Amino acid sequence: MRKLFIPFIVSVVLIAFTGCTAYKQVPYWQNIDTVDLSQSKGHYEVHIMPKDLLTITVSTSDPKAAQPFNLSVSNTTGTAGNLSTGSSLLTYLVDNSGNIDFPIIGKIHVQGLTKSECQDLIREKVKPYMSATENPVVSVRMASFRVTVIGEVGGSKVIPVATEQMSVVEALASAGDLGIHGKRKNILLIREDASGQKHHVRLDMTDANLFNSPYYYLQQNDIIYVEPSVVKTKGADLGASTSLWFSFIGIVTSVASLLVSVLRN
Repeated sequence: MRKLFIPFIVSVVLIAFTGCTAYKQVPYWQNIDTVDLSQSKGHYEVHIMPKDLLTITVSTSDPKAAQPFNLSVSNTTGTAGNLSTGSSLLTYLVDNSGNIDFPIIGKIHVQGLTKSECQDLIREKVKPYMSATENPVVSVRMASFRVTVIGEVGGSKVIPVATEQMSVVEALASAGDLGIHGKRKNILLIREDASGQKHHVRLDMTDANLFNSPYYYLQQNDIIYVEPSVVKTKGADLGASTSLWFSFIGIVTSVASLLVSVLRN
């Protein structure tokens, strides 16, 4: 009986240890109680890059004075080939040199500016074309901010960012969060800089230092890829629940064998 009892105990310990180890891979920000989050203080502002689409409006107390700077587009053709008669503000494409072609003024270099900096620059540019009593208000919005999340998440998707600010946590949540087979310690972030050069960095969702990372907030056109775990890549299509059943059946079988041996003796 002792010969059967010892292997049984070892099996139970191994299963319990494996379960604990697997659990430690799942929770986010496991060391948050020991991490100084003061470094994350501050509000993030996105910077304008080539190929961004900007919507720019100029407002004054006299609408006629601002009208030349607010070009609109009308009579556009839809995807089905039908003609629509609505109008909308013209969007400005930032070219590869970081410039936009603005009405009356001409080329304005906006690459690298934050939204507020761009608004201040355009305001100063339009002031000479208005009377001294006019105080123009400029609003700049980014019409092309989006990020892409793919891999082991609830649903891969391209996410439009209306607020011009999104963290990696928000992006993953918008994509349905990581699946049980997603590698939480090896999130791949691919980013393209203003010159078109692509870079990548690995993020660890189990480490609370993520909140202090310069990559916590995403930039336009960032790509997040969640890699599958080793279990998933090896074709373990039985699923987590089936694996647990097999473990349970193994334990029950071992217990039954032990009882049979005891009763026979």
